[in-house]
Amino acid sequence: MQKKKYNISVEATLEVIGGKWKCVILCHLTHGKKRTSELKRLMPNITQKMLTQQLRELEEDGVINRIVHHQIPPKVEYELSEYGETLQSILDSLCAWGEKHITKVYGDPSDLLEDNILNNK
Repeated sequence: MQKKKYNISVEATLEVIGGKWKCVILCHLTHGKKRTSELKRLMPNITQKMLTQQLRELEEDGVINRIVHHQIPPKVEYELSEYGETLQSILDSLCAWGEKHITKVYGDPSDLLEDNILNNK
């Protein structure tokens, strides 16, 4: 395998957590294990195909664990891996910056943010 070259290290970070949905998935997993159906319910605008793809990529990068419970019907859960937990401060900073940005551009963030555990302080 040929080593990849990066211009700056943030490129490596974005390669793992970049895109529209990965950080959202990771933020939800900071609050504990979730089944695919739970994640889909928490993110109604993501397609099932995209959710599955993003979960696979995060698992391949070692950021989340996929836990298969051998039962009928089959049960699969996702959780942050130990490596993924090291992203906590980055995710917290992104959320804080996003709220400041919403306030700067639109005013009161409570008018724009959905009522869910990620937005409750």
